[in-house]
Formats: sequence, C-alpha cells, structure tokens
Amino acid sequence: MTPRCCALTVLTCLSLISPVSIAATGAGGGAPAGTHDYPTEGRVEYVLGCMDDNGHDFANVYKCSCAIDKIAAVLPYDDYVEQSTFSKYATLGGEGGAEFRVDRAKAQTKKFRELQRDAYKACGIQQKSAAK
Repeated sequence: MTPRCCALTVLTCLSLISPVSIAATGAGGGAPAGTHDYPTEGRVEYVLGCMDDNGHDFANVYKCSCAIDKIAAVLPYDDYVEQSTFSKYATLGGEGGAEFRVDRAKAQTKKFRELQRDAYKACGIQQKSAAK
C-alpha cells in the first residue's frame, strides 16, 4: 500500500467516527451539545442488536452507530431503556407479557419505534421488519 492510500484510509475512517465516539475517548473535550450520555455498553448492545436485525456487514457498524447517536441526541438514557424495553417485549404473549400491552407501554413503544424509524432513515438503514 502506498502512503497516499494509507492516509486516505485513515482520513476515511476518521470522517466516519461520530462526535459522540470522539467525546467518549476524551479527544473531543466533552459530549456535543444536545447529546445525552449513554454508557458504552448500552451503545454496543444497540449496535449489535441493530446489526442482528439488518445484517452483519461492515457498513452497518457505522449505520447502526449513527442510529444510536441520533436516538441519544433526543432521548435521555433512562427514557431510552424504558422505551426500548417496552418496544422489545411488546409482542410477548401470555400473562407475562401483559404489562407490555397496557396503554402506557403501547405509547412508549410507539414513541420508540417512530424515533428508531427516523434514525434508521437518517442513517441509511433499510428497515427489514415493520414490527421494529
């Protein structure tokens, strides 16, 4: 590989790193304004789940990271946990799933799915399942 190719690869990689990722490493001097602080584990879990749903190709690492960044920009972490949990278990059957089918849970599920749909669209993810 020529030095120019290496430099282009590094520049390409750097252009794909989100501001939130830079802030998390301490290189950005803090989180960007308007971004909620999500723990790394929460972001990783989201990206892995997103990739499970949309494919494990390299581009989806960036697209799914973009999606969680979009969600974090508008939703505090505690609200994210609540809404994503309701969304994940909304179709859970039987008595155990009853608490995920009450009106409040349905409203939280709807909010999260709309937010996720918008994040997917902004990040170029083709959503495969209408139930997500």
